[in-house]
Amino acid sequence: MIEIINLTKRYGSFTALENLNLTIDKGTVFGFVGPNGAGKSTTFSILATLLAPTKGTAYVNGFDVTKNPKQVRKHIGYVPDFFGVYDQFKVHEYLDFYGASYSIPTSERKTIIPQLLELVNLTEKTDAYVDLLSRGMKQRLCLARALIHDPEVLILDEPASGLDPRARVEMRGILRELKNMDKTIIISSHILPELSEICDELGVIENGKLIANGNVNQIEHQLQAQKILMVTVKENIEQAIAFFEDDSNVLEIDQDQQNQQLLKLSYQGSDDQQVELLKKAIGVGIPILTLGQKQTNLEDIFMEITKGDE
Repeated sequence: MIEIINLTKRYGSFTALENLNLTIDKGTVFGFVGPNGAGKSTTFSILATLLAPTKGTAYVNGFDVTKNPKQVRKHIGYVPDFFGVYDQFKVHEYLDFYGASYSIPTSERKTIIPQLLELVNLTEKTDAYVDLLSRGMKQRLCLARALIHDPEVLILDEPASGLDPRARVEMRGILRELKNMDKTIIISSHILPELSEICDELGVIENGKLIANGNVNQIEHQLQAQKILMVTVKENIEQAIAFFEDDSNVLEIDQDQQNQQLLKLSYQGSDDQQVELLKKAIGVGIPILTLGQKQTNLEDIFMEITKGDE
């Protein structure tokens, strides 16, 4: 659905994007993660045919963004990081204007607009003036605008930027509905928890370069030369510490300050070695109540892979 090949954008001596290669399949929700200025918006502007690349190209549903921009625009809905609205319009007039811009017949617009307002939870605001809407409502209205022509691909640049917690939750709910509608969505953010619940795949960009790509589990597996084991011991904590210190795969041991019976082990062994470690601990009489692995979230992953690129 989206294919990006050696995409590069330079402004004089400054390189905003360098040899980006990426493929996003139909129906995928792809999270594009990176700090401000990493190249996310540049990529999206090129995909939306608003910016010409210096080198390379990209295809949306088979159409080249540089050679066939009009065709590309028929297949995408784009919500930029800084959106604009016509304040003098009422909500339904705003959507009607954009529907007419896509040559959607009046009779169809009358059917589509109420459906879109229901999708983005703005039905009660249909006769409200746009300038009286909250930021969150305006953001949802812009999403409805991007959906007016029923595009197969949605390009959403920081769609939850500046929203309060309730508005963020509402936005995530809408995105989940769009995912269920089999839309292909590429969404950017520098606030990682926004993406963790809805993305199938993740790309991390730093200084214009894609430095990691895959699903969250794949990226976590690539990064984790070591993992954190959480071990709860019923008693004889000093014996347990001494036992784990003797294992060559245990790099570090931290004793939890709140729960003195909980040990956090930095462990570099394989899954099979982890099983053997547990068997051995039980065999020598270590009274283990629980043993588990600390789950890595997107925040952990992002901090790990960008820590040396600042």
